[in-house]
Amino acid sequence: MEDTAKYRVHADLVADGIVERSDVVGAVFGQTEGLLGDELDIHALQDASKLGRLDVDVETEGGQSFGHITLASNLDRVETSVLGAALEAIERVGPCRATVEVSRIEDCRAAKRREITERAKELLATSFDEGAIDSDDILTEVREAVRVGDVTEFEGFPAGPNVESSDAVVVVEGRADVVTLLKYGVKNAIAVEGTSVPDAVADLTRERRTTAFLDGDRGGDLILEELRQVGDVDYVASPPDSESVEDLSRAAVHAALRGKRPAGASDATDTSDTTATTDTDASASSTTAADASTEATDAETLGVAATDGSAVPSPTPTDEPESGPSPSASDDADAESVPDADDQSTDATGDTPAESTPEPGPTSTADAAASVRGSGRCRCYAAGFERVADTEAADAFETLRETEPAPMLAVRDGPITQRLLDVAAQRGVEALVGTERADVVKEPVSVALHTFDDLT
Repeated sequence: MEDTAKYRVHADLVADGIVERSDVVGAVFGQTEGLLGDELDIHALQDASKLGRLDVDVETEGGQSFGHITLASNLDRVETSVLGAALEAIERVGPCRATVEVSRIEDCRAAKRREITERAKELLATSFDEGAIDSDDILTEVREAVRVGDVTEFEGFPAGPNVESSDAVVVVEGRADVVTLLKYGVKNAIAVEGTSVPDAVADLTRERRTTAFLDGDRGGDLILEELRQVGDVDYVASPPDSESVEDLSRAAVHAALRGKRPAGASDATDTSDTTATTDTDASASSTTAADASTEATDAETLGVAATDGSAVPSPTPTDEPESGPSPSASDDADAESVPDADDQSTDATGDTPAESTPEPGPTSTADAAASVRGSGRCRCYAAGFERVADTEAADAFETLRETEPAPMLAVRDGPITQRLLDVAAQRGVEALVGTERADVVKEPVSVALHTFDDLT
């Protein structure tokens, strides 16, 4: 009961002689019995659990006895005070005269309140150290947890879930790099897990279009050198300022992958190199367009299409117009190429029409947008801004769905809708340009969406 008592009576005892503890207990019960009536009888109150046990400590010195009496009480303040006063009515203990004086009545609940207050201060100082989490942090944390949970294994090595099915892979150093790329939407990365390239990864690089994305330190250089010897690397992407891949931000990861370069000198004429010049004969032109279309598909596969509102990167336009008529622009007044003499047709009189100077095509996304704005048209371009379709703006959806090869850029003199954006993502279109965003609620990371105002 001492642990649950509301009050505790403390009294000091002085006896003129030698007394023992049993003498003090007997004096308390004997001299208070019947003094206050049955309702405040100590024996009866102890039986009813309203009083605790009587604790007595006695010491003797110089022929006198000194003691301390403690009595726990669950009575109210008034009744407890009356019992304390009754203890002071004791005049004899054993054969000796004695005096009892109540020194204090302790409120046990006040002591507990002090303990609670001190403990609350400690909890307040130590248990609320994480701070508040807003809704954006919650959503980000849950999304990242889901992406990290998607880390799988390919031949025993950490990899993204799309490594098995993708026609392009990104080779990184360790599991942390795979997790970082997965967090930013790149799901076809695989780790070599060390400075030695395993056979499984080397074999994979010979089967897929491979981009090496390694740390900019000595270890990354060694892995790249070995990867070139035992595998087949198509492109090399480097983190900025010799940083580690796992420490990069989303923007830095996408910028590094968009800026990948051919792996060797033999790739210098690849269409991903923005300084390549298109051949002037029709067959070379077709080859360049096909390669560029393939590169656009790779960019979508790697999940690195521009998402920052910048113009879509493209090869530098040719120094002279390409040979061969454009199949979709042959009857357009704004023709972009001049047919060769062998391909020219005769007019109704049988005379060969005179050659005309070609009007130069756009050299950037902004130029393409300016040429379409206010025309009510939708034009589609392949790599090098070769026009592959020119239709009414109302037919933009069917044009994007049916044009072969799939265009790199589509510019519409009209709003960009969710339906148009979805078919562009399915076809691998890198960028869409329109007058405004209409009902877009979900913007794919593989398609850069611009308005005319963005580009001007």
